[in-house]
Amino acid sequence: MITASTLSRQPQPAAGAATWQRELAQAITDPLELCRLLELDPQLALGAHAAGAQFRLRVPRGFVRRMRRGDPADPLLLQVLPGLAELIERPGFGSDPLDERAAMRAPGLLHKYHARALLITTAACAVHCRYCFRREFPYDSVHDDGPRWRQALALIAADRSIEELILSGGDPLSLTTPRLAQLTASLRAIPHIRRLRLHTRTPVVLPERVDDELLAWIGALPWPCVIVLHSNHANEIDATVRGAAGRLRAAGATLLNQSVLLAGINDSVAALHGLSQALWSAGVLPYYLHLLDRVRGTAHFEVDERRAQALMAQLAARLPGYLLPRLARELPGAAAKMVLGHAAPAAAWDALHSDATPGC
Repeated sequence: MITASTLSRQPQPAAGAATWQRELAQAITDPLELCRLLELDPQLALGAHAAGAQFRLRVPRGFVRRMRRGDPADPLLLQVLPGLAELIERPGFGSDPLDERAAMRAPGLLHKYHARALLITTAACAVHCRYCFRREFPYDSVHDDGPRWRQALALIAADRSIEELILSGGDPLSLTTPRLAQLTASLRAIPHIRRLRLHTRTPVVLPERVDDELLAWIGALPWPCVIVLHSNHANEIDATVRGAAGRLRAAGATLLNQSVLLAGINDSVAALHGLSQALWSAGVLPYYLHLLDRVRGTAHFEVDERRAQALMAQLAARLPGYLLPRLARELPGAAAKMVLGHAAPAAAWDALHSDATPGC
């Protein structure tokens, strides 16, 4: 779990730190300050304090500037502001919805799928998304120090079936570029690694992270580099994000996006259509639209599978195939993500216009 003590252990930027580190250090962690900046009722902060006791608010100021003032239903705000709904216990929602502990071969090393392994590089994130499926992950056992990585890297080196390493977290771009370079320097000695993938939300919420030092690191990598961004709503993608995405592409990275289908945030044809269009304008291809991973405290975000399929059927009628993300659900122990088909047109219409309340 990302706790208050975890946050307090994060090092503060030293004198001469990069711009992104200074921006990250100034991220908003006080719900009352966030409400004041957005001209919202300060009563919202009371529930946010209660719900955020264990999984705290954390959001960069640049991301807050993209939110609508005076709107408690802003789709970006709802992704980051703790709420009392998180305290309601719901059957089927637990601490490890994907059973990742069973897939852990070494501290921080998950091996779920053939030919791919995932390394939890850090507990830190630039933003704390309220639907995070790793909000209760045991990060204390996987700190980003040398001994932990050495054990994971030794297992990767010994398993020639692993061709692709996925850097995740937390968020790998919360690490400094020299730390990332230290990790990839070790990976160069493993001949069967053929691809490197990073899963990150940082260029979306903190585009300053895409600086010259990071771009030089990406450009010098000996493998194809795929960066899977995480954006859920078109309002997240402004000129700064488009600029960061352009710099990443120019450095040689392939850019994809994965989203989570979230009730009240992007569970409409208009929102999903706008997101795909905004991603295209930034040079990013839609990749996956995930159904919610059922971690405790997130039931209010859930969209049922039938309605999700209906949304995708309507979306498919509006977008070319290359801008249509694959609707997917991850199941514990499965050999791959389950890609879900679309509803038939008549069924899609019925599902979208039924009296059933979306969500859980």
